[in-house]
Parts: sequence; structure tokens; C-alpha cells
Amino acid sequence: MQKYLIKSIQVVNEGTIQTADILLADGRIEKIQSQIGAIASNHIEIPGEGKYLLPGAIDDQVHFREPGLTHKATIATEAKAAVAGGVTSFMEMPNTIPNALTQELLEDKYTIAANTSLANYSFYMGTGNGNAEEVLKTNDKRKDVCGVKIFMGSSTGNMLVDNPNTLDKIFRESEVLIATHCEDEKIIRQNLEKRKATGIPLTAADHPLIRDEEACYESSLYAIQIAKKYNTRLHILHISTEKELQLFTNLFPLKDKRITAEVCVHHLHFSSDDYAALGNKIKCNPAIKAPHNREALWAALLDDRLDVIATDHAPHTSEEKNGPYEKAHAGLPLVQHSLLLMLHYHQQGKISLEKIVQKMSHAVADCFQVKERGYIREGYHADLVIADLKQPTKVSKENILYKCGWSPLEACLPDRQGFQFPAAVTHTFINGRLVYGNGVWDESVKGQRLVFER
Repeated sequence: MQKYLIKSIQVVNEGTIQTADILLADGRIEKIQSQIGAIASNHIEIPGEGKYLLPGAIDDQVHFREPGLTHKATIATEAKAAVAGGVTSFMEMPNTIPNALTQELLEDKYTIAANTSLANYSFYMGTGNGNAEEVLKTNDKRKDVCGVKIFMGSSTGNMLVDNPNTLDKIFRESEVLIATHCEDEKIIRQNLEKRKATGIPLTAADHPLIRDEEACYESSLYAIQIAKKYNTRLHILHISTEKELQLFTNLFPLKDKRITAEVCVHHLHFSSDDYAALGNKIKCNPAIKAPHNREALWAALLDDRLDVIATDHAPHTSEEKNGPYEKAHAGLPLVQHSLLLMLHYHQQGKISLEKIVQKMSHAVADCFQVKERGYIREGYHADLVIADLKQPTKVSKENILYKCGWSPLEACLPDRQGFQFPAAVTHTFINGRLVYGNGVWDESVKGQRLVFER
């Protein structure tokens, strides 16, 4: 395998930024020193002056749609988009067709990824109302599955789990992390009927009123109550409301938490004020809500009540998004632009580089106990990203790599020309291989299956 020597780059890692040289060999980070001299063997030297080296982002929640929904996306297309955006590992959801409700169907997805994914990968075991025994085969002996996913609110794929006995059994007996989508279906149905009763046609602006704060809070509270009853390792996905934040703590470090929480980039970026311009393009579950929720999420992210940043990348075709509100599919494609969006907020003074790395790399690795990834350490897998904070990147049709071919960031500025980030991802290394470098791709080797130290 080719060796790389990255020279004089600003290394952002474990709460510090320091200038260093980094030597990559045999897929690993071999050496980190203030200065590395001549190397006997052949290597490629990459100048790093004026740029920043980050551990690759690990996205713990994506929907890459394969198998069964490949008109929207494939593991290959979305993993490539992820790599271009500095995401080197992903954890993908079970609501494909067929739903990943058996160990065999779950393994089918790993086979697809092994053959097609440029990024490293893991897949959640799916839960239905009647497959608890199958779910529990994903146990501590399985060091290669990220966790179990439970939809406690309905979303794409009709995998709603609302049987109390099923929930109780899985929370009581699961040996691995349970990740939940929390929205109360009864409250959502009641809100929908109330809105329909007005006789006014529904639009995307009604979405946060139908899937409201109370629906999120009550479901998250229920999940936490069951988890506390059994001391379950619970991770609640895509927190979207200020009210839910009272359920989480920053009184002790992440490594000691049994209940953790994720926030997604779209809930940090958009608010209900944006429905007027973007409509169904930002329809997602849970909904993007009123601005005070966004500001509360930022505060909780910065003070560590919220533990990780993810995307919930969920591509749909333009046709599926452009219909009437009730028929328009819920979800946004985001994985190519999540790191760049956080670098935008860094430029705005909202978040430090060290905190971005903590929430998108370190904390995800710690939360899921990912083996030897998520940090820039000697001996770790060389999943690394070089970012140039002086090179702008504009979102346009020409550079979007999602199979669906669109982004909610395409035309969200007043000039309708697409969002311009103040930074660029110039290089992405995966397992020591330069997969993406200044627009040039090496797709000859695929990513690896993530391993978990449980």
C-alpha cells in the first residue's frame, strides 16, 4: 500500500490544534511528530501548510436505500457522496425493501457494501412488532453490528414498533445499543385530524404543527423511562425540540452515559421560517420546527447535553418531494455537506473546530465503541480529512453526487444560486488510501466493515 507523508498541517484532535507531520502506512497512522525527516521507502508527500487535518466524520444515521429503493439511492452513490464531504464511515438504517428484520437480510446489506462502498460501513438490525427473538441475536458476541434500531414513530418503510410487550422485551434483554426514532404516533394522528378539520389545504408549513414538540417529547420520555427501568444502553436519534433537552444531562462524561442523544445538521441549520421558500424540500421526520428549538439545540450541543452530530441523510427523487404535502416523501439528502455546514458555522463563530471534531468523530466513536477510528492516533486506521478553510465550495447541480441529484442547500440564498460554504474538503483518506484528492478519485478498493469494542 502507498505511503503518504502529510507535512506541516494543523492537526485538530482531542481538543487541541497543533502543527505536525503525519505518516500513513499500511492503512494506519504510523507516526505523528512535529517534524518527520527523510523516509527511506517511497512515499507521496502532501503539503499541508495553511490547511487542517481532521479525523474522518462518522455518521451514525443515514438511509442509503439499498436494497429495494435504488431509484432513490444506492450504497455506492451515497457512500461516494459521503467521502467527498469528509464522512469516512456510516451506520445505515434498516427501513429498506425488504426491511432488515432477519440476520440473513442484515447480512445481505453488508455484502452489498463490501462490494460497492468507498466508505467504511455498519448497518443497524431492524425491529418490528414480531421479531424480538431475531433482534436479540444481535448481541455482545456480534462485534460487527452497530446496534438495534427501533422506530417508535412511523417514517419511511412502515417499521413502526408500538407493541408494548415487544418494546419491553427488547429494552430488557438487548446487550447492544438501541437507537430510537421517537415520535408519538397517537399525538401525530390527532394533530393531523385537527388540521384537516379546518378545511384549509395542508402545506409543508403544517408539518411541525402535526409532528409537534409534544409528539417528540412524549415518545422520547417513554423510551428513556423503559431504558432507565432496565439500564438499557439507549441512543435517541435526531432530537429536534427544546422540550426534549430537559431529558438529557451534561453532568458526567460521555463514557459514563447510558442514555445519549444525537442532533442532525438540518435541525441546526433550518427552522420553520424556511418552509415558505423551501416547502417539501425540508419536510422530514421529526419535523424542522420553530426557531427557538434550533437555538436551544445549539446551546445543548455546545454544553454536551447533545452528544453527536449526524445527518439522517434520506434521499428521495425530486418527483417524490414535489407532490402535495401529504404525498410528499419525508427526508433530506445531506451527507455530502454535513462537515462543510459545520465549518460554515465555525466561520460564523458558532462552534470551534475542536468541538466539530468532537461531535462528528470522537464522540461517535466513543458512543458506539468503534474500534480504532474517530481519532488521530498512532496505530489507528488512517481515516482522515484535509480541509482548506480558505477555499469556498458552492452547492450546485454539477457537484452534487447524490443519486437523487438535488440538495436543500442548492437554492436557499437570496440569489438562488446555492449555498456557498467557506471551506472545501480537499482530501479524504480511508484506511490509509487517498480515495478523494482535489476532485480525483481512487475507487479501486472499498471500505471496511466497522468493528465495535463492546
